[in-house]
Amino acid sequence: MDKFPLLWMGKSVGELACERESLYTRFAARCRLPGEGLWCAWAVGERGELRLGVLEPEGAEASICRRFSGRMTQPLGPLLRGEVRPAVEDGGDWESASTPDHLFRSPWLRRSLRRVQGALTRTWTGGRELALPYDPAKPFPLAPMFCLARVRRLGEGWYVIYRLDRQEQPVLVEDQR
Repeated sequence: MDKFPLLWMGKSVGELACERESLYTRFAARCRLPGEGLWCAWAVGERGELRLGVLEPEGAEASICRRFSGRMTQPLGPLLRGEVRPAVEDGGDWESASTPDHLFRSPWLRRSLRRVQGALTRTWTGGRELALPYDPAKPFPLAPMFCLARVRRLGEGWYVIYRLDRQEQPVLVEDQR
């Protein structure tokens, strides 16, 4: 089992343990909470980041234990550290994205978003969020990534929201309402 510091604003507040289990990697984080509210644990590697999930408070401390497949952990590269971040990251206001296909380098994303209208976007610490208009009577936008999306009301309409890291890999986001 490998152990890494779990950091909040550059200071150690706990520990992230990482252990390979067959085709999976098990992460266990334990820390002192930096403040009130919901907090998430992140695994940070040389090439990417992985949101482990919302820390479960236990008095003044909090913890989480999760397993991820190699397919989810491989893009991280060698693990460097863990981080504690607010569960709700305000990436700022949503902006209109009249040509969302131009926001990405990935050929699949560019192709999939070519004719999408009404998209919104905003940046977050680790990359970009993309909100696509949602109509239950129409096909689900970016269907291959549906399990990583959340459906949410923004203003007057419903949107499917995806979070992509800097390498344009989807990031699992729990509903943060």
